[in-house]
Amino acid sequence: MSSLSSLSLSTCEISDALIRLGSTHGGHIPDIHILSPAPPDPNLRISGPAYTVQMVLASDQAAPKLSAHFVDTATQKSIVVIDTPPRSVSFLHTKNAVWGGLMTAGAQARKVVGVVISGRCRDLAEHRSAGFPVFARGHSTLGQSPFVRPSAVNVPLVIQPQDNAEGLDAFPAVTVEPGDWIVADEDGVVCVPKDMVDRVVEVARIGREIDVRVLEDINAGKGVQASFKLHRGR
Repeated sequence: MSSLSSLSLSTCEISDALIRLGSTHGGHIPDIHILSPAPPDPNLRISGPAYTVQMVLASDQAAPKLSAHFVDTATQKSIVVIDTPPRSVSFLHTKNAVWGGLMTAGAQARKVVGVVISGRCRDLAEHRSAGFPVFARGHSTLGQSPFVRPSAVNVPLVIQPQDNAEGLDAFPAVTVEPGDWIVADEDGVVCVPKDMVDRVVEVARIGREIDVRVLEDINAGKGVQASFKLHRGR
C-alpha cells in the first residue's frame, strides 16, 4: 500500500482508475472539501490508511461507548475518518462540529497525517496555525456535546452523500473499511479498498501515460475529440 503513499497520483487519477475497475462511485467521498491549511496549497496531498470513527446521537443510549478518547488511540501515519449521524437520523450533523483544535494537537502528537470528516469541524484558526490537514463538509461554532458522541473506532463506515438522495440515479454511499487507503487533495477525497491498491496504481499509471499523449496532441492542434478517440478510444 505504500505505493499510493509514495506516488504523486491525484485523487482524480485514482477515481478514474476505480471507475475503470468497475466502481460505481470511483471511491469519491462527496461534499468534503479542504478547510486547512488555508489558503489551500495546490501541492498538498495526504494519503494513509483509514482510522475510522463512528459518531452517534448523544441521545442514543443503546450504542456502545468508548473507554478512551478516539484521538488517543489513533495510529501513527493514519488518516482519521469520521462519520456523523446521517440526515435521515438527525439534522444536527449539519450544525455541530466533531473535531476541534485540541483534537488536532492530539493528532499531531500521535503523528496522524490528517482528518476527513463527514460532518463539520471548528477552531479553523488553530488547525491552520498548526498546518494540520482538515477535510470536512463545513464548519461550526458548536462542539460535539450535547449533540453527538463517538461510539466506535476501527469499524466500517457507510458515508452517504450530503443530500442523501434516493433512487436509481442517486450517488451511492461509500464504505470505508479500517485500513482502506485514503487520498485527499484540493479536488476532494477518495477511498481505495485495501485489496485494490495495486490494481488501482497500475491502472492509474496507464491512464496518466495516455493523458500525456492526449495533451500533446491537443496542444499540437489536433482537437479534443480526435485526441480522445485516438488515445482513449472514445
